[in-house]
Amino acid sequence: QVQLVESGGGLVQAGGSLRLSCAASGRTFSRDVMGWFRQAPGKERELVAAISWSGGSTRYADSVKGRFTVTRDNAENTMYLQMNNLAPEDTAVYYCAARPDYFSDAVYLTEGQYDVWGQGTQVTVSS
Repeated sequence: QVQLVESGGGLVQAGGSLRLSCAASGRTFSRDVMGWFRQAPGKERELVAAISWSGGSTRYADSVKGRFTVTRDNAENTMYLQMNNLAPEDTAVYYCAARPDYFSDAVYLTEGQYDVWGQGTQVTVSS
């Protein structure tokens, strides 16, 4: 059974940091494009960051550039999102997603391009 499990969410004060993890199981994810999305109450789910299978390509939402960093450890089948200088507007449920890509080192920017999703982890930033 293919599964993604997020962890590391929680409550933090504005200006603080959190590190989210996305652990993959059920198959090897070393050739998967992976991404972090988030959904705040009353809003649509949006891309936060994406990383190619090699880690050589990354992409970030403008709102998190310079504050968030996405990395991955293919040996551990795990992706990370380091979030620094958090703000109340970062409050959301954060989801990780994956999709195999055996032909390129691209990043995927839209929800429909991913075929496996985690259950989400809540991040709450207090002012």
